[in-house]
Amino acid sequence: MTAVTVEASLVDEPDPTRSRFRSVREYLRKPLGVAAGVFLLLVVAAVSLAQVIVPYPPNEQDLGAALSTPSADHWLGTDRLGRDVLSRLLVGGQHSLLGLAQALGVALVLGVVLGLCAGYLGRVVDNVISRATEVIMAVPGIIAMLMVYALTDNNAAAGMVTVGINSAPTIVRVTRSAARSVRGEVFVAASEVIGMGRTKIMIKHILPNIWGPIIVNAAVLAAVILGVQGGLNYIGLGITPPDPSWGGMVSDAQQVLAQEPWLILPSGLLLTLVIMAFLLVADALRDTSSGNRSRPTTTAARRPDEPSGPALPVSETAVLSVRGLAVTFGELQVVKDVNFDLAGGGALAIVGESGCGKSVTASAVLGSLGRSATVTGHVQFDGVDLNHAPDRVRAAVRGTGIAYISQDPMVALDPCFTVAGQLGELVGRHDRIRGAQRRQRVLELLGQVGLPDPEDTARRYPHQLSGGMAQRVAIACALAGRPRVLVADEPTTALDVTIQGEILGLLRRLQEQTGMAIVLITHDLGVVADLCQSVAVMYAGEIVEFAEVQELFARPRHPYTRALLGANPMLAPRGERLPAIPGTVPAPGAWPSGCHFADRCSYTTDSCVSEAVGLTQVMEAEDHHVRCIRQHDIAAQLEGQLR
Repeated sequence: MTAVTVEASLVDEPDPTRSRFRSVREYLRKPLGVAAGVFLLLVVAAVSLAQVIVPYPPNEQDLGAALSTPSADHWLGTDRLGRDVLSRLLVGGQHSLLGLAQALGVALVLGVVLGLCAGYLGRVVDNVISRATEVIMAVPGIIAMLMVYALTDNNAAAGMVTVGINSAPTIVRVTRSAARSVRGEVFVAASEVIGMGRTKIMIKHILPNIWGPIIVNAAVLAAVILGVQGGLNYIGLGITPPDPSWGGMVSDAQQVLAQEPWLILPSGLLLTLVIMAFLLVADALRDTSSGNRSRPTTTAARRPDEPSGPALPVSETAVLSVRGLAVTFGELQVVKDVNFDLAGGGALAIVGESGCGKSVTASAVLGSLGRSATVTGHVQFDGVDLNHAPDRVRAAVRGTGIAYISQDPMVALDPCFTVAGQLGELVGRHDRIRGAQRRQRVLELLGQVGLPDPEDTARRYPHQLSGGMAQRVAIACALAGRPRVLVADEPTTALDVTIQGEILGLLRRLQEQTGMAIVLITHDLGVVADLCQSVAVMYAGEIVEFAEVQELFARPRHPYTRALLGANPMLAPRGERLPAIPGTVPAPGAWPSGCHFADRCSYTTDSCVSEAVGLTQVMEAEDHHVRCIRQHDIAAQLEGQLR
């Protein structure tokens, strides 16, 4: 499962200098890239100041000095009408670079927006945008531009906008591909789970992590657009004479190439050098880019239409009730017939070996499985069946009603933002506060989870945190919405023993202070005894036993539960082999018929595998249920051992 949340903040904005300093240093190690960048800056500066530094008006004619070579009066010579070449290059550069900015701006705006939507939203949106870009790419660009120039009386701006639209599919594809790879990151899934809006997720989390390939391709596209614009101006489209443009000056020089070969050199060389400079900058940016990251996609699970309302009565005291929960991926069922209640302010443990379906069950409850999953059954929270509620209702519950943390918070925290940035965004969303109030709430949460120096922690990035500190930050993120239920998926697994005890103590203290209920997923029965009041034992996709903790430890009725308790290494006699459960958990699709534990159980009979085994109540305990037809034999054996 994923840890709670990851977002940027308005409280303590991440320092762009620190976050990008490494990329800048890497770029500065590319001499060609640096030289090309400096050249482009000089060209832009000179063109921007053209009206100040030009020696002559660009259209001023001196027929007596026509086609002159470079001299003290005309540093780059004159054209066939005696106009100063340097003045026309600088002023023409304004027209050329303005057109480039128009086309590139349109391409980037359309490409990034549509690419983000296609890559992140997927499905119908992705299909529509992909088909639209294919249609644009199928239309010959030159035909479209000629039509636009004809309809707009050779309007240069309209032509450049058309060039931008024709170029947008390139950016769309790059952005879509990068967004799809980042969409599967855990910190993005965490933002989805707490109900963060899609637009904010795309802007705050997707875009900052894919800027590299977008900028690289934008630099390449700038070179292409400048070349296309030069070609259009060469044939008299866009900027019309006598107004200068780089492409138009090349055309003028070509007409008198035999009389004065020098004239084509200034405009042709400058246009070529600027295009090459863009390509060299793109090459250097590509080398310094962090590249794409790819993870499995996480989107909302499919929920088939079925009658709403719980299949079994729901406990009146339960804050969360699950009835008949089942999860399938395609034809493969991985969880079936899961039922449990979580009392308000209580703590429920879900235990079992790896591969039993514990995390999938919790993900199904939270609605964080992918669209490839089909979830059936009922998840009742605060009077609402979440599994059949609209997405907006589920989004409203996430973070404020149900929050969660994971066993590895480092992969769930966005590396682009500080702790204050990520936690502050959550505070702003839940409490609708800004400025000093938001910052104070951030520091309060960090202090609440036992971090000794909240100010220092708030300024740090995730990679600057230890495992224990990162887990505390994840818990603080979970508390930002003041949830009624906290799902903790093995929150101590990745921590050393000392830190494990501190985190468990923190969860216990927070439960006492806030009154929230906890669902704890774990392998450690010692953690269960320390923190929880009730426990569900899960095996091969099913809950095989559910009871109060003391009742389960004293009188386990399912052979699997007994095997788990018996496998405690602390109970093994010194010098003997450590106790273990023979065999392994069967994979989904290879479950035995009838009882799923039958292949590993010493109590198995023919009746155990002949038909499915239901969860039945133990007669001696109202809240004790077990999925075993031999429970009475096991109880009798246990009583005999106690005597």
